[in-house]
Amino acid sequence: MNGDYKKLVPCIYLYKGNAVKNLSDVTIIDTNPVKLACFYEDNNADELLIFDMSKGDAEHEEALDIIKEICVKTELPVTGAGNVHRMEDIKKLLYVGCRKAALNYSKPENIALTEEVSLKFGKEKIAACYAEAEDILNHKNLIKTFIGELILINETSIRESLRTWEGETKILVSLPEVSLDKLIEILSDTGVCGVTGQAINDNAKELPTIKNLCQDNGIKVNTLEAAFPWSDFKLNSDGQIPVVVQDYKTDEVLMVAYMNEEAYRMTVHSGKMTYYSRSRNELWIKGNTSGHFQYVKSLTADCDMDTILAKVSQVGAACHTGSQSCFFNEILKKDYDDTNPLKVFESVMNVIMDRKVHPKEGSYTNYLFDKGIDKILKKLGEEATEIVIASKNPNSNEIKYEISDFLYHMMVLMAEKGVTWEEIMEELSKR
Repeated sequence: MNGDYKKLVPCIYLYKGNAVKNLSDVTIIDTNPVKLACFYEDNNADELLIFDMSKGDAEHEEALDIIKEICVKTELPVTGAGNVHRMEDIKKLLYVGCRKAALNYSKPENIALTEEVSLKFGKEKIAACYAEAEDILNHKNLIKTFIGELILINETSIRESLRTWEGETKILVSLPEVSLDKLIEILSDTGVCGVTGQAINDNAKELPTIKNLCQDNGIKVNTLEAAFPWSDFKLNSDGQIPVVVQDYKTDEVLMVAYMNEEAYRMTVHSGKMTYYSRSRNELWIKGNTSGHFQYVKSLTADCDMDTILAKVSQVGAACHTGSQSCFFNEILKKDYDDTNPLKVFESVMNVIMDRKVHPKEGSYTNYLFDKGIDKILKKLGEEATEIVIASKNPNSNEIKYEISDFLYHMMVLMAEKGVTWEEIMEELSKR
């Protein structure tokens, strides 16, 4: 579902490499912020707000690395906030993968950056955090022109902000633990684009239920909606339909199971793959016992409407044996070329990364790593020049050789700088 819906946005407060409770309480709630972000994504969060609470340059760089990994590992739009002092800090947040970066409107120097960063990166990529209503009331024209979203971080100012703010820029409201009635009341306000903070973090597992409650109250939210009712499917003699399950990134076939009508409805409702066990004659949510949940990315019916293809985010192993896939008993296999260009890149990259961790005597790759970044850059420049020279030759074979040399040295540079092919592909897909 697309459109102007109200957002439920968990918030991660980063401090010394950990996720802590909030901006004023550094009690650690998770030592793995990346895993926590994946948990929020799997439970149907709409976006993610991350505050960098680090002190000093070293901690700040560590926080940026964590935010970058979150942006790679999840598909949630991320808004990065905290530790913004100059335009360079906004650029860093956007370059590590954040969809938006937030200025702190409690700081005059951040307000002064508004026009510059908005003109450079686009209004839709700039948010403004504020604590008191006057922080925005005093800058109405600036916000209207250059800010894409407001983030209210002080719950005591909610009533005054919503009463006094009449700008077109919508407000993402941070809420403490509140009742569902209060949550619905806030989301019903036309000036609110969503809710973040403790109220969402503490109820992350219940986000699908909260979204259903919002819909029941006439609030438009981002939910899974089935394009086909159960009656459109052609069922087997038991009133069920087979489901082929694939990993949504690798396309690896993980398993085959069956759904009845209730399992289908629960899958669409919860976002977790739910099946009907023919051996036990009961519904089962994949992962309820093992923790190896399958989170829905897409459901597609075949041409005859008698089979469903499910693409999922698989937690852990799909097979009860502990194997990633249920399909591992090879019956026969002919020799064939299954070369996939991306897999070749990944394979070569894996060898290069292994050389970096486990040096091998006589390895040219290790020679480059030992000589350092200047040597790697020198070789990369030489190979780029060789491509230009080869391009003047009518024989295209020479170009292939030189491009291959260039790509190898480029991958050595990527390994040296900690850049992965996945990140490159992610960046290219945005263009």
